[in-house]
Amino acid sequence: MIKRIAVAAVALLLPAGAAFAGVGDDYTTVDKADYIFGCMAANGQTRQALEQCSCSIDKIAALLPHSEYEEAQTVLSMDKIAGQASEVFRNSPNLRDKVANLRRAQAEADIQCFP
Repeated sequence: MIKRIAVAAVALLLPAGAAFAGVGDDYTTVDKADYIFGCMAANGQTRQALEQCSCSIDKIAALLPHSEYEEAQTVLSMDKIAGQASEVFRNSPNLRDKVANLRRAQAEADIQCFP
């Protein structure tokens, strides 16, 4: 009986859903929404696109840790900037690998979500 009360007390202290947290649950709502908005802009503003794009970010989140997703997105955004400041991002093998990992996750998501 005391164990059940202790477990219930701990569950109340955890953020909602933390007891059931799994792979990909560390992606923020803003990151997911940003991905979905961009995806829908590229694939149409339809209900079907919303479902497919939501599926896509969920698949990416299952394949790629959020920290690596953020790093790859940063590299991609820096790649658009001209000059020496962004040269480090373009020429770093480690950072190119992170972008390649994101691209692979996106390709897998496309296969599963955009039949």
